[in-house]
Parts: sequence; C-alpha cells; structure tokens
Amino acid sequence: MIEWLFLLLPLAAASGWWVAKRGTASVDGGKSVPDPAYFHGLNYLLDDQPDKAIDIFLKLAEVDSEAAEIQLALGGLFRRRGEVDRAIRVHQSLVARQNLGKQLRAFALYELGQDYMRAGLFDRAESLFNELVESKLHRRRALEGLLEIYQQEREWRRCLEVADRLQVLNGTPMGNEISHYHCELAEEALRKGDDGLAERCLHAAHAADAGCVRATMLQARLSMEGGELERAIALFRHVAVQAPHVLPEILPDLLDIHRQRPREELLDELRLLDREHASAPLALALSDVVQQAEGREAAIALLVEYVNGHADLAALERLLELNEPLLACDGGQSMSVHRAMRRVVHHLRSNQPRYQCDQCGFVARRLHWQCPSCKRWGSIQPVQPPLIEKSVA
Repeated sequence: MIEWLFLLLPLAAASGWWVAKRGTASVDGGKSVPDPAYFHGLNYLLDDQPDKAIDIFLKLAEVDSEAAEIQLALGGLFRRRGEVDRAIRVHQSLVARQNLGKQLRAFALYELGQDYMRAGLFDRAESLFNELVESKLHRRRALEGLLEIYQQEREWRRCLEVADRLQVLNGTPMGNEISHYHCELAEEALRKGDDGLAERCLHAAHAADAGCVRATMLQARLSMEGGELERAIALFRHVAVQAPHVLPEILPDLLDIHRQRPREELLDELRLLDREHASAPLALALSDVVQQAEGREAAIALLVEYVNGHADLAALERLLELNEPLLACDGGQSMSVHRAMRRVVHHLRSNQPRYQCDQCGFVARRLHWQCPSCKRWGSIQPVQPPLIEKSVA
C-alpha cells in the first residue's frame, strides 16, 4: 500500500489538473462534474486492483479526450512499478485512439517505446523511435532511445550514426562516447584478425577524442603483438602519464615485454613508474623483481615503505607472506598470530571492490569501459587505497 501511495503521486498531479479543469468547465459551460467512474478507478488502484482500474480509465478516456494525460501518467506509473504488460496495454490504447492530438500521440508513442525497451522488445521499440525521428516529434529523446538500444545490441556503427545526429541536434560534443564506439569496432576487428581495420578504428577514436586512453592502450597492444616492442613501451608509458589510474591494467603487458629483456631493464622501468605513479599492483610487481634480484629483505623493505604511506590490503598481505619465513624459527604464538593476521587481511581484501563508477557508485571486480549501471563511458575507475598521513605513521 505504501508503495502505491508514492507511485500515485504523478497520477495525482495529472488527475488533479483534470478534475480542476472539468470543475471550471462545469461552471462556465454547463458541463457535468467529473464522472464518478474516475473516483472508482482511483479506489481500485488503492485497493491494489490495477486491472479493474485500467478498464475504468480506458473507458473514461474513450468519452473524454482530456483524460489522455491521466492515461499517460497511469502507464508511466505501471512501468516504474515493473508492471510492463499493463503499461503497454495503457499506452497501446492511447496510440490507437483516432481523436488524439498530434503531440499527445507522439508522447504516447515514446512512452510505448520505453515500455517495449523495458520488456526487451527492442525491435518494436526501435520502430517506434524511428517513427518519432521521422515525424520530428520528441526527436532528441527518440534518438537517445535508439542509442540505448544499439548499445545493448552492440551495433556500434549504428551508435556512431545516432551519436552524430545527436551532436548536431543538441549542439553538445559526444567525443568521449564516439571514441569508445570506435574502440569497440577495433576490438571486433582484432578478434577477426583484421589489424589494418583495427588501426583505422583507433585513429578514428583519437580523432574523436585525442585523450582516449583506451585507444592508446589498444594501439600499444597491437604494436606488442606485431613485434614493435619499442613502440609498445612508448605507448604504455604515454598511458601511464595520461591516466596513471589505469596503470594496473597495462602492467601485465609491460611485464611481458620486459621479461624478454635483461632483468636490470625491468627493474629500472618499474622503479621509474613507482616513483611517479605508486600503486599496489606496481608495488607487488616491483617487490617480486626486487626479491629475485636483491633478496627477500630488500623486497620487505620496499613493501614496508609503501604500506607506511598507503592503507593497501593487497600490499599488506604480500608483506605478511614475505615476512612469514622469518618468523619460522620463533614458532609458537608468534607464528599463530601472524597467520591469523594473514587470514583476516586476505578475507578483507577478497571482499574489496577493485573498481567503482565515479558517477553512480557502481562497484565491480574488473574494469568495464561502460558502467553497467548508469551506462556512462569511461566512468569506472580503479579504487585507490587511502593515504596514511605521516603524523599517524
């Protein structure tokens, strides 16, 4: 009941306007007061009998063209409540009416398209949105609906076409979105082994957004697979400068390249990156290389310095792991305490989100270029460990 009361607010606003208008008309023009059936319909809604309410409001709309606003509000209410079949029924009845004004019919078409999208009937929604675009009514919202459909269907070339039209219509650049559509096409080309097409798509991505980090990363990987290791390293370094927060994503590739080279070069590269862009994945990778080159105690010293400045559970877990053999000679309670600490840290770390959307707060265990929740592109960032103030340390 409480849920219905909140959801009825839009309907109450529309119906209040309608009742007021009808009341005014009855004084000035001698028309009758609002049909009692209207109030019966509201009672059915409050009694959680929506199908009976729908029947009453549909019949009411047949004899009173001004009741269309109530139907629109009712349909939107059902869709927000998750009752898509009822929303479709309400909006279909509106679209089918012959005496409905052009603007109201266009709005009903848009609402019906939203219903179809919610129901997963993308082909029907697409048809309605295209009809609205052709009629030049609610064109911006219809194009946005088409863009959402094509994104879900991964029709990236159609996304590009719609985005271009939206840019012209709104006068607002969409370089960020367009660059990601080109990157999606590049990844499709790479899966098919068409490196030439992938390279052209990546150039188009940079033309749309010169700062597109994803395109630079893909170019680096393309160079790496083609054996152009120096170019790949240069591009990965550019990514590190351009967007230090994505360093954990490119680190495995950098390690793969440098494993084919002397260990000293890898150590120098990681130390350079660590000085400029400290992060847990970098500290862990550097500690592994330092352990191989300089021994366990040097790796421990490196991690101690890092965790003294960063409240990072991954680095702390690795530090406890490296330190455990040094406690083996003590045994007894010290070792038990140490292992208990490792278990607690591992549990806490395993439940930590690695990424979070800076627009809606959606959390994830892996990087998504488009947020699954708010659908923004490039909004998901790695979660950074909080810094520890020196005074506390």
